[in-house]
Amino acid sequence: MIDDMLFKQAMGEFATGVTVVTTKTFDSQLPTGITVNAFMSLSMDPMLVAISIRNNGSIIRSLKEAHAFGISILNNAQKELSQIFAKQIEQSQPVRFDTLNGTDVIEDALVRMRCVTDEIVEAGDHTVFIAHVTDIEVNEGKPLLYYQGKYHELK
Repeated sequence: MIDDMLFKQAMGEFATGVTVVTTKTFDSQLPTGITVNAFMSLSMDPMLVAISIRNNGSIIRSLKEAHAFGISILNNAQKELSQIFAKQIEQSQPVRFDTLNGTDVIEDALVRMRCVTDEIVEAGDHTVFIAHVTDIEVNEGKPLLYYQGKYHELK
């Protein structure tokens, strides 16, 4: 049998980019977000992406009700934003959001996308959202990376 810690350690060997998934809260319609590294491109035709969120995540209900969400791939200067949305640190000032075709995204992110949910799949202790990309913006910069439980930058 595989030990939980061994599985977590093994998955930590996979270097990922860092994204913040944003949507409106189900109750107040204010922007909310969560740091996600379980993000992937799924298909080119049609253009689909997938994100995986822990079932007890505070954003799950909002994502299910909103049907649209933003994905911001963070640049190497946005580590603090990642930590805020991962609830690793307290935010010292309000996070500034921008919009992409009416969907909240993170200002100055490396990539910003608006996605519309096509399918929601329960998978163990996570929920997978499969969505088509309706809008995309790519900016200059280098990505923020996550590897072995720590943030890294491309050199």
